[in-house]
Amino acid sequence: MEAPSAAKSNKLLPSNAYTKLAPGETYRPIVPAEDLRAEVTKWSVSMGLLMVVIFSAACVYIALRAGSGIEAAIPIAILAIFFGKMKKVRSTILENVIVQSVGQASGVVAAGAAFLVPALYINQVQPAWWQILIACFVGGALGIVLIIPLRKYFVRDLHGDLPFPEATAINEILVSGESSGPTAGKVLIVAFLLGMGYDFLTSGVNLWSEMVTSKTLLGGFGEQMSAQRFDLSLLGIAALFGLGYIIGLRYAAIIAAGSVLAYLVLVPSLYLVASHVTDLHFAGKTYDISKLPSSAIFGAFVKPIGIGAIAVSGLIGIIRMGKIVAGSVSLGFKGFKGGGAAADEPRTQLDMHPRNVILIQLAMAVLLGVLFFVVAITTTDSATGQTYTAGDALLYGVVGAVVGFILSFLFTPVAAQAIATVGTNPVSGMTLITVALTILVLVAFGLKGLGGMFVALIVGTAVCTALSVSGALISDFKIGYWIGATPRNQQRWKFVGIALAALVCAFVIPLMDSSYGFLVTDPATHQLVSNEKVLPAPQANMIAAVSRGLLSDPSSQPWLMYGVGGVVAIVLFMAGVPMLAFALGIYLPIQINMAVLFGAFAGFIIGKTGGSERVRKARAEAGTLIASGLLAGAAIIGIIIAVLRLPNLGAPIRHLSAGIKLDLVSVTTDKGVQQVLNETGSAPYYESHGQLLSFLAFVGLAVACFFLARWGARGQIAEEDASAKKEGN
Repeated sequence: MEAPSAAKSNKLLPSNAYTKLAPGETYRPIVPAEDLRAEVTKWSVSMGLLMVVIFSAACVYIALRAGSGIEAAIPIAILAIFFGKMKKVRSTILENVIVQSVGQASGVVAAGAAFLVPALYINQVQPAWWQILIACFVGGALGIVLIIPLRKYFVRDLHGDLPFPEATAINEILVSGESSGPTAGKVLIVAFLLGMGYDFLTSGVNLWSEMVTSKTLLGGFGEQMSAQRFDLSLLGIAALFGLGYIIGLRYAAIIAAGSVLAYLVLVPSLYLVASHVTDLHFAGKTYDISKLPSSAIFGAFVKPIGIGAIAVSGLIGIIRMGKIVAGSVSLGFKGFKGGGAAADEPRTQLDMHPRNVILIQLAMAVLLGVLFFVVAITTTDSATGQTYTAGDALLYGVVGAVVGFILSFLFTPVAAQAIATVGTNPVSGMTLITVALTILVLVAFGLKGLGGMFVALIVGTAVCTALSVSGALISDFKIGYWIGATPRNQQRWKFVGIALAALVCAFVIPLMDSSYGFLVTDPATHQLVSNEKVLPAPQANMIAAVSRGLLSDPSSQPWLMYGVGGVVAIVLFMAGVPMLAFALGIYLPIQINMAVLFGAFAGFIIGKTGGSERVRKARAEAGTLIASGLLAGAAIIGIIIAVLRLPNLGAPIRHLSAGIKLDLVSVTTDKGVQQVLNETGSAPYYESHGQLLSFLAFVGLAVACFFLARWGARGQIAEEDASAKKEGN
């Protein structure tokens, strides 16, 4: 969303809200310092925490299933306004700021957790829930206290110099909410229910197939295509439809182009060239290409190209921001100079006391070290049987804490300035650098194997979460500065939001592994591979591959394909194509990207319908609300379904499933005999027409979104007309 110009800004905002101040000029917010209207209340805090629970779960779910995060701040701001108007005493704009500020912790903690924690499972390391909780909370808390000393510099001193595109969009929503009607909130809630209902029928009741494939849908011609490893597929769930709707057609098309290259060019070409080779040796494994389906060829040879492209795209992103990196690192030291708490500061400039900030920084560093100590001393390398003494574990704990703190200290101002300047956070590149540097330092101190991998990835989790939080928090501070919130309140209650978000992530990620598994057995090769169909988690797979390559047998890694992916990223950069989007397309399964493209195309068409430009604009604006609602609703029901799939609960989902017969069966694993949920059959109609029904239902979802957008646009226009008429009188 583009930042509005000063001329177009809301009437409540001062004229100099988005412009540089002249010498001697000051900015006076909407709610001045002497205005002590309600800000931190039971309603604002409880509503913010409710948003944390809902959107933390939603953001983790979407990131794991679709490989892309979602922006939670905008729908949270809209819901704050909507529910605030339903109160007997209407919420103040400052209460809405607190709801948004606390609730926004959901997306940023989820981003850090989903980026790194699954890498532990992928590398066959099982973290405890409390380890995930501590890593995410420590990282989030560090992100808060490391950026607080820089708030005045970024927010006040550089007023008008930095565009703050994301903060501007949220600010406009909060300010406009003072005079807007309830239509936006209603659209969001209806879309939420639509997403829940659709994915419950699809993935819970199994009324129709989730997957649509060219092999089945196109009959004999599709089977001939599949024989040559030309396979198209689409995962028809509301979560992916909503993701495409919100991403937009341009980026969805770029992502889909990566899939076209991977599945319709590289996979068939590899099959054509190597199908006669029955004992192809590659990366420590042997393959018979003629017997591999397209999904297995993709997983073994093409997906590593995507991993290499993602990694190099992140590094190029860091290099391109060289000036931001160089200029902002020094800010980490500048922020504490003369940092005493001024007694005469106005309410709108009050921060937490610098002494408390430093104490929290030290406490988080110590807690990080304790976590690493416990991890090291309790870890036994299953391959070598190696254990660590208390002295070794203490050394690794200190080294890990120091490395994690230093990298967080250096990178948080980079993340903040990137968000303030271009609206994007180069967290992928910085996290990759963090994990690689941490591993190299730990190896130099003698830590290897599972212990080294565990500590390195937990350091990465903490740093990644710190970067996500610091970037988002600087946007929060700017919103508060424009409106007139008390920074100290935003800072204090952000800790509570971070803690709750970390707890939700510590529940959802193990739940997804227990219900679906980050690793599954490939039926073609009988080897454990990433569960790309359900939990692709591309960033985590990239980090897992890097850590394996540095800490285990290098010969087992497909370095050639990683290198090819790196070259692809460089070529994309030279051609001016968004590297990361295309790289994600190469990595992610085509069924995900085709569904995202379908949703984006539907959103594009809906935004172009209407008899006038005003109507078309209103429908396009409703699209953001519809997409956010679909994503949140689909994600929440997805997590509920994951709980219903748990064998420990008896997998009650099997009693709801109509199209597919599900049963609990006993299997022998390295952990002993366990119960797992297996598909043992399907209804006759499902077998013959399940995919056709799925395609028709997906089209029906697009039609439902069209009518919802039309209804939302009518309501918005009616509210605008009523407001204009009221002002005219």
